Amino acid sequence: MKFEPISGREMPRFAGIKTFFRLPHVELNAGYDLALIGVPFDGSLSYRPGARFAPTRVRELSALGRVYHWERKMSFIEHLKIADVGDCPIVPIDVMKTYSAIEKHFSKLINLKKKFISVGGDHSTTLPILRALYKKHKKPLAFIHFDAHLDTYPAAWDCEYHHGSFLRHALEEGLVDGSKVFQFGLRGPLAGKDDLDVITKYKMNTWTVDDLRRSPLDSFTKKVNKAVGKTPVYISYDIDCLDPAYAPGTGTPVVGGLTTYETQQILRGFHLPTLVGADIVEVSPPYDPSDITSLAAVDTMFELINIFAGADK
Repeated sequence: MKFEPISGREMPRFAGIKTFFRLPHVELNAGYDLALIGVPFDGSLSYRPGARFAPTRVRELSALGRVYHWERKMSFIEHLKIADVGDCPIVPIDVMKTYSAIEKHFSKLINLKKKFISVGGDHSTTLPILRALYKKHKKPLAFIHFDAHLDTYPAAWDCEYHHGSFLRHALEEGLVDGSKVFQFGLRGPLAGKDDLDVITKYKMNTWTVDDLRRSPLDSFTKKVNKAVGKTPVYISYDIDCLDPAYAPGTGTPVVGGLTTYETQQILRGFHLPTLVGADIVEVSPPYDPSDITSLAAVDTMFELINIFAGADK
């Protein structure tokens, strides 16, 4: 099988069956290297719903994608076999059953020695994915986190598990190494000063938008590349790291965010040979009538693919 996208010069990009980047749709155990997978669950959101529809919409908009990275001077299909493996099974009315289903499904991928990029879905879906990775690697992962929010918040409405608490649980469960957590794009008001206590407790590396604009962006990526070292690393990209001008279609928008150009530059600065997985979350198509947010997600997916593809360079 050829793991190549359908050419837009042979089949118009608005036509055909929709897969991520027009790549082949295959079974989990096929002979690819990198899986593109949807996680259509938004049952842990606290404000605007709709992220369950993101995998479908991002697939459709990714028909506009191409394979050659102008800045990296490489074509990802020359380095990796990449395929769309469909959507992870979920239970739309039950959080805990969904977490179990996600962990089980991604464990299958991981045990097949596949790497992956998932499109959610709300940010709580990252937690069961991290659980699956921890079971495989037997040690805490390094964690690169793009977000407007810390996502280390306490229970809400007496519910421990929601999209704003997944990282606290990952830290408490030892799934990620706090000293190797790197957060980009934080901003906005907090419920109280004590929301910051978790940063000190786990020795996290947190950078607000103001921090990122006071120094060259490559100064941050160089620090991350060095600190990660040989530790397995995961990238989680919440689309609300972007300013609502660039990503209006998200569940909890916060003004004063990063631009799409800035996140491109950060992602292009990563050299991560130990990258094992990544996700893009919190895209809400119902709040994205012009598709600007889904297009930003497609662009981020392209950059993530190229981090995987360039890992051996």
